[in-house]
Amino acid sequence: MNTVSIQAPSSVVMVRPHCFLPNPQTAADNAFQHASDDDASRSASVSSIARDEVTTAAQALADAGVRVHLFDDHGELDTPDSVFPNNWFSTHPGGHIALYPMRSVNRRRERRPDVIEMLKAKYRVQDVIDYSGLEYDEVFLEGTGAMVLDHVARIAYTARSRRADPVALERFCTHFNFEPICFDTADAEGRPIYHTNVMMSIATEFAMICLDLVTDRHRREEIARRLTETGRTLIALDQSQIENFAGNTLELSGKTGRVLALSRRALDCLTLDQRATIQRSARLVPLNVPTIELAGGSVRCMLAGIHLMPRSPRCVSDV
Repeated sequence: MNTVSIQAPSSVVMVRPHCFLPNPQTAADNAFQHASDDDASRSASVSSIARDEVTTAAQALADAGVRVHLFDDHGELDTPDSVFPNNWFSTHPGGHIALYPMRSVNRRRERRPDVIEMLKAKYRVQDVIDYSGLEYDEVFLEGTGAMVLDHVARIAYTARSRRADPVALERFCTHFNFEPICFDTADAEGRPIYHTNVMMSIATEFAMICLDLVTDRHRREEIARRLTETGRTLIALDQSQIENFAGNTLELSGKTGRVLALSRRALDCLTLDQRATIQRSARLVPLNVPTIELAGGSVRCMLAGIHLMPRSPRCVSDV
């Protein structure tokens, strides 16, 4: 198996939370999120368990040959969603970094200069394009949560929501040379999907998506066609699998081949045929993160892929 893939980064940034809690500011439009007990001791327990889940997950990815840069959320900030860094920044071949406008006020405090400085020190960075000022105009685009990027076909698949403004999307696509494909979604209760990356995932040789969530039939057909015209196999997910985070996965490049990082819950709901299709091109690496999933995101949300050229050829994890 060829281990090199523009779609599958070999390095990621992860954040170990110290004040984790399902975020009350994001609950209104995140149907995947579950309310937590407000009791302080219970909150401290949940945060501790989430911290341990990230530590274990980071080590599992490092063992699979992925370079992991693990940061700690020091806990003095009100940043309950800091475990999901892929929403506030992304990286791109050619040495480019994007910073994104976040809808929830407490999520804006997740942006960290030390993460960007690490990337500049260890990877070849040419520029940082900062869209965060759009927050003052109530214009939001929450990174690779709001967009699922096809790095081969240069397409940014985006489910319309309050977290994915078309103005910001057009600016991103112009700067980074992506074609925007937007679509409306609705779950069984008629609610739009809050982030595109909970309903679809694009890997090197396959794509996983629940097309039933796309409301327009013609758009569904177009998305299916565009995903497969690069030779990918389409893995159709149902809404029950989406609820169990089967769409929230990320393909990565390990030292001995590609791997698909996903949660144990997501793996358990995949059929044998779906697993077999994935395993033809990537090894399944399940991570046990049930506490973190209470916040409405799963493994893909926890991983900010690094599509930058390292300054050193050594691929040593920072865990």
